[in-house]
Amino acid sequence: MKARVKLIEGVSFVGQSESGHSVVMDGAPEAGGKNLGVRPMEMLLMGLGGCSAFDVVMILRKSRQQITDCVADIDATRAETDPKVFTKIHVHFTVTGKGLDPRRVEQAVKLSAEKYCSASIMLGKTAVITHDFEMMEG
Repeated sequence: MKARVKLIEGVSFVGQSESGHSVVMDGAPEAGGKNLGVRPMEMLLMGLGGCSAFDVVMILRKSRQQITDCVADIDATRAETDPKVFTKIHVHFTVTGKGLDPRRVEQAVKLSAEKYCSASIMLGKTAVITHDFEMMEG
């Protein structure tokens, strides 16, 4: 896998993925940024959320659960001093569907966290990562 990050101006960058997609990243105004894009550390959290939610959806679909929506809300704490790594991350899933089996949803969240989500497992080397979920009918 390859990616490219190129300076635009100041501390704004455009990141390009090997699959042909781009995203703008920028630093905080107090660091010289102009708030033109997400912060790089925010990108890491969104990557974790996307990876985890992808797994949960795929696992639930394979187990024939009628899932209609999945939202991963992520709350993270960073170290106070450099390097300001994530020290705690909590992922809360809201899974919506018709007649969902709570055991299957719990299993999907657990399998993602412990076996499939590369981002979660990688970030888990420096942060304590916890997960929970709620289910909604619809």
